[in-house]
Amino acid sequence: MADSQQDPNRPSDSHSEKSEETRREKKPRSFWRELPILILVALVLSFLLQTFVARVYLIPSESMEPTLHGCAGCTGDRIVVEKIGYRFGDPKPGDVIVFRGPDSWNSEFTSTRSSNAIIRGAQEVGSLIGVVAPDENDLVKRVIATGGQTVECCDAQGRVLVDGKPLDEPYVQMDFPFTPDVMTCDTELKSGRCFAPVTVPEGNVWVMGDNRSNSADSRFHVSDELMGTVPVDNVIGKAFLIALPPSRFGTLDSPDIQGQ
Repeated sequence: MADSQQDPNRPSDSHSEKSEETRREKKPRSFWRELPILILVALVLSFLLQTFVARVYLIPSESMEPTLHGCAGCTGDRIVVEKIGYRFGDPKPGDVIVFRGPDSWNSEFTSTRSSNAIIRGAQEVGSLIGVVAPDENDLVKRVIATGGQTVECCDAQGRVLVDGKPLDEPYVQMDFPFTPDVMTCDTELKSGRCFAPVTVPEGNVWVMGDNRSNSADSRFHVSDELMGTVPVDNVIGKAFLIALPPSRFGTLDSPDIQGQ
């Protein structure tokens, strides 16, 4: 009778099947098959970061000179604006903020979107992931006073007052002339710095550009329904870093301008 015992050196059929299955499992996936997944994950992460954590904004004007560059003919600063901090607290005096302009601030705003539906759709998608600017009037200014405080200008030295106390504003290097006994808030020829007292409504902030002689800020809109103030709900976030150009890289200070 023939010996029916299996050769111990011969791999069993089940062992061969498992080895083949293991080889199939270990076979690397094609890069081109994984690429669309990687791109999708990157886009989703970019959307989440831009929406909830931080976003980069371009400074388009010189209203914040010399703190932020946006002058005609120069390279505008690109600033990083973080969005997390104000979820746990409101803007403070001295903060540099980016906000959506209230209705009365938008008279000169024009949409940058294309009239072509396909291109406009691509621009909207690009905006979601942060490669195209939002189609809204986003502005950057410094918080001067918050809800319940009264702001006005000026004292005898031409300084802005909040609740009757002068502000310490070392960042202001460009302002309207103010000359005692010649051009003040009491002389016949008034200084351009002067504005009447405004009490900021609760939930709003009073903002001004560091370039006081060239900034359409709260002073410019004082006759609107919000008395020139900006609702905290319109605030996108706090500017804390100049990212580009490399020669301008650095953090942005939030000085205690009210001495509190």
